[in-house]
Amino acid sequence: MFVYRLSRTKFSQDLSGKSTRLFNGQWNHILTPCVYTSESRALALLEYTVNVTIEDIPRSLSMITYEIPDKTMHELTIAQLPGNWRESPAPSSTKDFGTDLLIRAESPIIKIPSTVIPQEYNYLLNPKHKDSENFRIIQVEDFVYDLRIKKL
Repeated sequence: MFVYRLSRTKFSQDLSGKSTRLFNGQWNHILTPCVYTSESRALALLEYTVNVTIEDIPRSLSMITYEIPDKTMHELTIAQLPGNWRESPAPSSTKDFGTDLLIRAESPIIKIPSTVIPQEYNYLLNPKHKDSENFRIIQVEDFVYDLRIKKL
């Protein structure tokens, strides 16, 4: 299956989760690598948008398409998530929860509801999992961010 991520171009070829290992995310603490992807380009754009200010949007962005196996994923439902999973900024409970899943590494992929649109899904790719060599970057495209999105 294909999943997508909008990222600074300098991180577009990274499958190691370097940016989240250094800066953490909704579902991981610093030093726990993870590659955040979404089920569609539109959701990837929304997820990126809610996590940056207009001043932080770089000129050089890329939309990355990944191919991942769809048979080896751990799917989570809303009922399985911490009660405050949609809070912003991300509470430590979600970071603890996701970090634990990534460290236990039952699966190389975690399918998790989006905090922006809970009926759609994000896919957390675990670069430390033994089966992570099955993640492939299929395409990297320059992406011009339409600033009207942040001005609404």
